[in-house]
Amino acid sequence: MATTAMYSTSRCKFVSSHSNNEKKKKYFCFSSNASELFGRRIGLNAKRSPKKSNGRRVGLNPLVVSAVSDSSSSQTCLEPDASHSVLGVILGGGAGTRLYPLTKKRAKPAVPLGANYRLIDIPVSNCLNSNVTKIYVLTQFNSASLNRHLSRAYASNTGGYNNEGFVEVLAAQQSPENPNWFQGTADAVRQYLWLLEEHNVLEFLILAGDHLYRMDYEKFILAHRETDADITVAALPMDEKRATAFGLMKIDDEGRIVEFAEKPQGEQLKAMKVDTTILGLDDERAKEMPYIASMGIYVFSKDVMLDLLREKFPGANDFGSEVIPGATSLGLRVQAYLYDGYWEDIGTIEAFYHANLGITKKPVPDFSFYDRSSPIYTQPRYLPPSKMLDADVTDSVIGEGCVIENCKIHHSVVGLRSCISEGAIIEDTLLMGADYYETDADKILLLAKGSLPIGIGKNSHIKKAIIDKNARIGDNVKELESLIQRTWVKKDKVITLKLIGFCEGEAMVIGHLSGQGCKTEKEAKEAKISVMSICWLRRS
Repeated sequence: MATTAMYSTSRCKFVSSHSNNEKKKKYFCFSSNASELFGRRIGLNAKRSPKKSNGRRVGLNPLVVSAVSDSSSSQTCLEPDASHSVLGVILGGGAGTRLYPLTKKRAKPAVPLGANYRLIDIPVSNCLNSNVTKIYVLTQFNSASLNRHLSRAYASNTGGYNNEGFVEVLAAQQSPENPNWFQGTADAVRQYLWLLEEHNVLEFLILAGDHLYRMDYEKFILAHRETDADITVAALPMDEKRATAFGLMKIDDEGRIVEFAEKPQGEQLKAMKVDTTILGLDDERAKEMPYIASMGIYVFSKDVMLDLLREKFPGANDFGSEVIPGATSLGLRVQAYLYDGYWEDIGTIEAFYHANLGITKKPVPDFSFYDRSSPIYTQPRYLPPSKMLDADVTDSVIGEGCVIENCKIHHSVVGLRSCISEGAIIEDTLLMGADYYETDADKILLLAKGSLPIGIGKNSHIKKAIIDKNARIGDNVKELESLIQRTWVKKDKVITLKLIGFCEGEAMVIGHLSGQGCKTEKEAKEAKISVMSICWLRRS
């Protein structure tokens, strides 16, 4: 069973713990009846038309199913249905060094998101909403919390055709034949081909576990079939400013990928311009977005995947830089599928911070968890509604089970079971919450021992921070006034920061800079270096 529930505020003044408005929880129960579960029409006896040759089909234009938005509730009829013809494979990612210290004790896909969720809930929910009910999640690093979340959030049977759906974790393993851990995305899939090929499916849907977006994979798969592609790559339209940070693709007049370039600059960048109207953008948007970047999301025909990883490129470790370009060089039909919606790679602390606070944006958030036609599911925790006593909360999202007393919260995301004491001020902050409650007796005992209860203490001021789970921050905790004089460090390096006040754990500043170190914020700005600092606190 999975559930989704959350509170969002634009401007609210809470003056009492009593309210006539009760927040209803929406529960999602997996059903063996996929037509009832997803509202799709299912043709179980339909057969896929024989696959045509890989030769160039004169006059064929790729089917552009959705070039503007993938969040509509329109039905997509796949024949045969995705619940028994597609196998989803979600890649858990590497060690998450760019997200450290948030990945110190958890895998990247297990990092909390949006008050109630974890990153892994995004691709799994997209799969379930797209009727892809056979899902494997490949993991390697710090997978305990990820495994626990998946086992609690998603039943062993997720319905689908013939009641065969599942969400299962496949951890990296060593064997006499292969003593190595996963060496990359393609190698991770290769090491489990013996299991994947046992499934009687037509396609493999390869997904990343650390992206934030909403996508109808049925439309993606339909485009793959209608164009008779061997591989289809999800592509994001880009302007020139963003394009230099991505791997770009060039297409022909049929939307077939013919060239790749990794983070091109100068003349090489200009050479990668394409006519994005071919993929469905209107003329005005196409002028603004003349580049397309790979999203790291692929559909492989099953036989093509097996042949590429075992026979053609047995030593290739990465899909994006080795297998996909290699497939184009072999003459396989590799198509681009345009996705022109919100998409964010949660690969760095900075991206993670902004993606979370982006859900508080008004009037329209960057990513909405309130889409009725395509909800995001998560673990059912059966928590009580959040209690807010004389609290001033503006432009924020509050998770379930929080206790917030006579404090101010602005432009922040407050996670599950968060306890914020009177007089506290929380601004521009991601507060991940807690894994459990402490009783009044527990708190008295902790204070008697000179320790602290979980939560934010009285009159503490937290601004522009990421506060990890189970943090213990005492009364009157504030950042040092001299914090501005800290030494800025290169991108993603970590330095220790002391706080005035009593707290357990440590705070860290993440300096996201593009060049040399600067000793003051003024120097950094004069050097035109992008400055962003985040305080990070975690229980010892």
